[in-house]
Amino acid sequence: MSKARSDDRHRMVERQIAARGIDDEEILAAFREVPREAFVDEGMAEFAYEDTALPIAAGQTISQPYIVACMIDAAGVGSGDRVLEVGAGSGYAAAVLSRIGSKVYAIERHDVLAREAADRIAKLGYDNCRLVTGDGTNGLADFAPYDAILVAARREDIPDALKRQLKVGGRLVIPVGADDVQQLRVIERTGEASWEAHDIMPVRFVPLLNGIEPEDGSRAASNHRGRHPNSLAEAIAAACQSLPEIDDPEFAVAFDRFADRRVVMLGECSHGTHEFYAARAAITRRLVERHGYTIVAVEGDWPDAAIYNQHIQGTPAKDGGTAPFQRFPTWMWRNTVMPRFLATLRGINAERDADSRVGFYGLDIYNMSGSIEAVLAYLDETDPEAAQMARARYGCLSPWQSDPATYGRAALRKGYAECEDAVVEQCRELLDRALDSDGESFSAAMNARLVASAERYYRVMYYGGAESWNLRDSHMTDTLEHLLEQGGAGSKAIVWAHNSHIGDARATDMGAVRGEHNIGQLARERWGEENVALVGFGTHTGTVSAATDWDGEREIKRVNPSRHDSYERLCHDSRVDRFLLDLRKDGMVTRRLLEPCLERFIGVIYRPETERWSHYSEVVLPRQFDAYVWFDETSALQPLDPHETHSGVPDTFPYGE
Repeated sequence: MSKARSDDRHRMVERQIAARGIDDEEILAAFREVPREAFVDEGMAEFAYEDTALPIAAGQTISQPYIVACMIDAAGVGSGDRVLEVGAGSGYAAAVLSRIGSKVYAIERHDVLAREAADRIAKLGYDNCRLVTGDGTNGLADFAPYDAILVAARREDIPDALKRQLKVGGRLVIPVGADDVQQLRVIERTGEASWEAHDIMPVRFVPLLNGIEPEDGSRAASNHRGRHPNSLAEAIAAACQSLPEIDDPEFAVAFDRFADRRVVMLGECSHGTHEFYAARAAITRRLVERHGYTIVAVEGDWPDAAIYNQHIQGTPAKDGGTAPFQRFPTWMWRNTVMPRFLATLRGINAERDADSRVGFYGLDIYNMSGSIEAVLAYLDETDPEAAQMARARYGCLSPWQSDPATYGRAALRKGYAECEDAVVEQCRELLDRALDSDGESFSAAMNARLVASAERYYRVMYYGGAESWNLRDSHMTDTLEHLLEQGGAGSKAIVWAHNSHIGDARATDMGAVRGEHNIGQLARERWGEENVALVGFGTHTGTVSAATDWDGEREIKRVNPSRHDSYERLCHDSRVDRFLLDLRKDGMVTRRLLEPCLERFIGVIYRPETERWSHYSEVVLPRQFDAYVWFDETSALQPLDPHETHSGVPDTFPYGE
């Protein structure tokens, strides 16, 4: 067993389990011992210690490590206990349980899974664990009673046989609910005929089915849905509004229906698709020209976006300034769509007075170095004494500006978190200045906010879990709110961001299972659903600009055709090449789409070979978005220079004429 795998396993335990509040040392030691990579297919080994469920044979999954730990903790499993696990799957949870209890029995309805799990556990030498093929709803009465029973599959009702196989004082842990979200329920046997129950957290599990699944699959009850009935795809075709080509002047007219919203969020299911950028540019132009929108806020960094904003305002470039958006992934904002789009905004502004001009702003928190430079440059010009103080305050961050992620690692080990007080104080002072001052001071204050948020982000990201995601999306939402406040009561904003940010997280695994929120959810909560439009974008196939690993080279990759059990396949089967589907209507199509289904998410990384588990998530589309824009086949977004890498290239954009 490699040292790298061992290190990964220990990091998993600390960041995904211990950092989330599981402090039972027996549980933590068991997870440190059992090699999760031994329980997945060889091709999935690199993902073994990710914070997610992973696929195994027979259409089943190996549960997220944290969920397994929660179930063991809730069941109160301890040394000397006799334990039953229902739904053994790969055998991983049974193996972990065997390192804690004295005897573990695991039952699995799929014969092929039961045999493979038994082989894996035998190879590890765990001789106190027995796996059998059987109907988990009946339990294993021959070895009852049990101190703890853990069920790794959902039921709407709780099998009476399992309750009665508990010892008095024993605990049963089972996901209870239908196919959307279940509650992880703990049932304690308090007497011969009495039980008490309480719920501990929302989860998503495959169903617990009756019967036994032979190796030949003759009685298979797949976890995956079959091909969608044509009637629903046909209903989508009838309900949607077909769209012309993006370059057609009439393309964006359909989006006038959202012009009464204060915030319109335009998504994308990939960061590297030309059609999504071109469509958002066309929609934005119409909303700006005809409907009074003056804020364009993007999933990009504030200091970089500020350079684009200077360009569209007609402000001369400063000598010696750094070219914007040179960090990976450069193609997101240095691509062939942006020059024409920015030129359009610049042309609009040239015809307007200062109070009605449109601005281009970044919401994200990654460019901490650029924001520090912007804050210091502003103070050097306006208050040299304050600039000296700011340099002292930012001093503890300076070694990490080129690689702020390194700061996050150091902060955990060496106590660098004292930087937080200094950067927050600097942020507070500049925000106070910005209340009654000009745009330059406001921009400096926003940069100071970014530094404060980024400092905390790079610390918490090393704990794993939802906190770093939530911090980032809270920062983006707060930045949007500051922009709207700065623009006055009548200000209106258009947001460009990934579907994972603008689609309401409560309608996805992100919120329902992982406890993550996003700017779409927060915007609805902050300004009201009637004032916010969330518009998702999707595709069936084509090409995409993406990397294989973070900070890797841009590649043009072929997008796999959408899965048969996905919303994308429904849209593809409609046979409408481009459309807008309004999901606000309480019609038959919207009601039928409320059944949870898979949706594809491609960021700047795309790995087609593991697409189901690295790029699909279960969602409820009509609750996630107000509308959905469809392009059946799409093409890769092109960088400004075809040979541009993540390090960027010198050019005069966006100031070249």
